[in-house]
Amino acid sequence: MSDSSRPTIDITLLERQYTIACPPEEEDKLERAARYLDRAMQGIHSQGKVMDREKVAIMAALNIANELLETHDEQRLGEQNLSELSERLDKALSQTSPKREGHAD
Repeated sequence: MSDSSRPTIDITLLERQYTIACPPEEEDKLERAARYLDRAMQGIHSQGKVMDREKVAIMAALNIANELLETHDEQRLGEQNLSELSERLDKALSQTSPKREGHAD
């Protein structure tokens, strides 16, 4: 498929419009991501300390990457805690379950 026949979508970041190649089934996700990125960029830009669009985009990308990594860390910790609780539950259940006579477990 040539570039001219690829489906595209227009997004706006910091009041500038960009045309992005995107399969139709991914449009909703891309629009959602663009809105999230635009809010992050607007927040940085509104502080007035960083005015260059490229620097604003880099700062927004770093902030979003940090959020993502923190979320991954929290998920791993939650999975680890769940695994430990499951092991404790299995151990507690095996200690309290009466052994049935004449039956193998």
